[in-house]
Amino acid sequence: MANVSVAAEWQLVYNRYYRKPEHYQMRWKHIDLSRNKVACAPFGGPIAVIRDDSKIVQLYAESALRKLRIFNSAGVLISETVWKHPRERLIGMSWSDDQTLVCIVRDGTVYRYNIHAEVIEPNVSMGTECFEDNVAECVFWGNGVVCVTDTNRYFCIADFKTMTVCELARPEEVKELPHCVAVIEPKYTLTGNVEVLIGVDTGILMLDEDGVQKVDDNLVQKMAVSPNGSFVACFTHDGRLVVNNMDFSNPVIDQTCESALPPEQLAWCGMDSILLYWDDMLLMVAPQAEPVRYFYDEPVVLIPECDGVRILSNTSMEFLQRVPSSTEYIFTIGSTSPAALLYDALDHFDRRSAKADENLRLIRSSLPEAVEACIDAASHEFDISRQRTLLRAASYGQAFCSNFQRDRIQEMSKTLRVLNAVRDPEIGIPLSIQQYKVLTAPVLIGRLINAHHHLLALRISEYLGMSQEVVIMHWACSKITASLAIPDATLLEILLDKLKLCKGISYAAVAAHADKSGRRKLAAMLVEHEPRSSKQVPLLLSIGEEDTALVKATESGDTDLIYLVLFHIWQKRPALEFFGMIQAKPLACDLFTTYARCYKHEFLKDFFLSTGQLQEVAFLLWKESWELGKNPMASKGSPLHGPRIKLIDKAQNLFSETKEHTFESKAAEEHAKLLRIQHELEVSTKQAIFVDSSISDTIRTCIVLGNHRAAGRVKTEFKVSEKRWYWLKVFALATIRDWDALEKFSKEKRPPIGYRPFVEACIDADEKGEALKYIPKLADPREKAEAYARIGMAKEAADAASQAKDGELLGRLKLTFAQNAAASSIFDTLRDRLSFPSVS
Repeated sequence: MANVSVAAEWQLVYNRYYRKPEHYQMRWKHIDLSRNKVACAPFGGPIAVIRDDSKIVQLYAESALRKLRIFNSAGVLISETVWKHPRERLIGMSWSDDQTLVCIVRDGTVYRYNIHAEVIEPNVSMGTECFEDNVAECVFWGNGVVCVTDTNRYFCIADFKTMTVCELARPEEVKELPHCVAVIEPKYTLTGNVEVLIGVDTGILMLDEDGVQKVDDNLVQKMAVSPNGSFVACFTHDGRLVVNNMDFSNPVIDQTCESALPPEQLAWCGMDSILLYWDDMLLMVAPQAEPVRYFYDEPVVLIPECDGVRILSNTSMEFLQRVPSSTEYIFTIGSTSPAALLYDALDHFDRRSAKADENLRLIRSSLPEAVEACIDAASHEFDISRQRTLLRAASYGQAFCSNFQRDRIQEMSKTLRVLNAVRDPEIGIPLSIQQYKVLTAPVLIGRLINAHHHLLALRISEYLGMSQEVVIMHWACSKITASLAIPDATLLEILLDKLKLCKGISYAAVAAHADKSGRRKLAAMLVEHEPRSSKQVPLLLSIGEEDTALVKATESGDTDLIYLVLFHIWQKRPALEFFGMIQAKPLACDLFTTYARCYKHEFLKDFFLSTGQLQEVAFLLWKESWELGKNPMASKGSPLHGPRIKLIDKAQNLFSETKEHTFESKAAEEHAKLLRIQHELEVSTKQAIFVDSSISDTIRTCIVLGNHRAAGRVKTEFKVSEKRWYWLKVFALATIRDWDALEKFSKEKRPPIGYRPFVEACIDADEKGEALKYIPKLADPREKAEAYARIGMAKEAADAASQAKDGELLGRLKLTFAQNAAASSIFDTLRDRLSFPSVS
């Protein structure tokens, strides 16, 4: 009997059954769909209702102010707001994929509302052309719209996320507005762009951005594109329903209808049939079948879904769909399928009849398929008691299956519990199992939290093993927005009690929302609980807690975060205040000075001065003087009064103020003095070769240029020692090959460095004759022997070596003259005479 009562509600259309169960009795009151514009979201989404200003209606006890009301699918009011655009006629409205209500008025302005009837800024315009020409009609699809103007121009928004407007090709030969318009979504076109079908007096035209083409000769008054974009249903001027594929080559359906008047609505019911609605009749047409009629004494709105059509009336919400195959196998009258016998076996089992065992024996080989059919049939049912019975039948059959997936029933039970929870009239989302699979659980949870059903969303997330962070985060932000009267400390306790349920949740994001809502103190308290410095520090900066941000950044040890805080404070605070903040934090101070040394010398000098580090300022000044010396422009003008000397003088003065830097002070003073002298020398010699050379190089250059007086002055000014003076002058005179002056210099007095430098200078200049003037004057016989050897005088070298009585020296000298046999024999003779061991 159960089978009879279930199947009795079905309608047979050719070889397919259809059913139309009622989901809800609408809970709204005094809503007449014929007097209102209505927009229904797919996937059991909300319903937007506003009085139709294009119709003259009796207001009864209503206010003259138009209100935009948003209900769930059971007619429970979610939100409402006064329509604030009374002078602008509403042409069309629809829900986008993310459940944003898009409303387009006659001047082309697009207003957007969320599910709570709150305006989403900014408003968007379809363009000046739409504003000037006025919008006559709107055709929406999932996430876009095409607008037709009074001058027959077509404008498109392909994606509500970007809100970019483009104009389609204009059918120049068509002057009148089209009879009907249908849109092929971009995802179903070869070009990936929107294509629009329009019915005009000459047939059907297809428009896109590139051009216009005629695709069919039929004169149509209504069109609807199939859910998969493969077919288009057309109601012709002579009262026929023609269904073509997209190339209009082969009609699938060509059915004459009872009325030549165009239907008010034309919609696909899945992919198997088409619905046409007139004032009191709903006609369902399918291939190879007689039309099925449903009669209504009240207006209805058709809401296409992926697996059927929801039918909204003033009093009810119904769902017309093809009966699933598994349900048909079980509940068709007289069915003997394995699934039907299994379902019947459960009934016998409950009545303790032996017939149960007999049924199981009949279907033993097909038992797994029967169990799967019962599970699938349960998934398609909206009646909870029937779901339970079908799952019990599946569980009963599973007990006798050894190779059936054991957790299949458990998974379906979990899914049905979720679906039954959201189908509750207070929630009002009548999803079918197919719609749920297409929508997915995360999207469903997102829609629940957007509707502020946070508790249910949290329980579903927990039940399905999904992350609860999104739900708790949204709840916390919504709680902050809605709790302006609750003190910060009290609200903080409420928030923390829930936020701690989810590990790793972003306290910083909630704090950011609190700051955006004008509750900066609450934001500061919340961000203290954020464990991740990378999220905590930027938010502290944004809410003005720079001191705390600097502490948290330095505690983290992350140099990038510290620099972020430093640069932020640097721009926001006065210099002295900034210096005071970082002075007590060594890491921040070190990072700042490291950066400033490279890029901000002046700022760093101010910092060192404010902290009393005069020597650091002096070092910076000194470094700047050297950097200035590298600039070619710095050599122009007098360095005596130029920037380099001034910088060094400042550095010297700062060094002199600290006892620990006496050496640096003296060095800076002498550096400045040397630069002055070198400049004077460059001026007098007219040669830019002195500045930035050392004292020794300066003296040597003066002697080379013959300016002995200047060399003597440098020697005196910088107290150059006699030994150093002699070395410099000897080699300078040798450089210019002034041998007479060199000889005269050697005779002024006994050189404090001896005569060896004179010998080396001459030998280096390859003047052996000059060297012979000084070699005899060498006091050390070893030096004398080596000097003779260097100029190739073997005998004299041997004589000098014999005076030294140094066997090792004789060995080295022998090796020097290894190519000279006579010289080698002399050294051998001396070796033998001194009884030295043989030298190999």
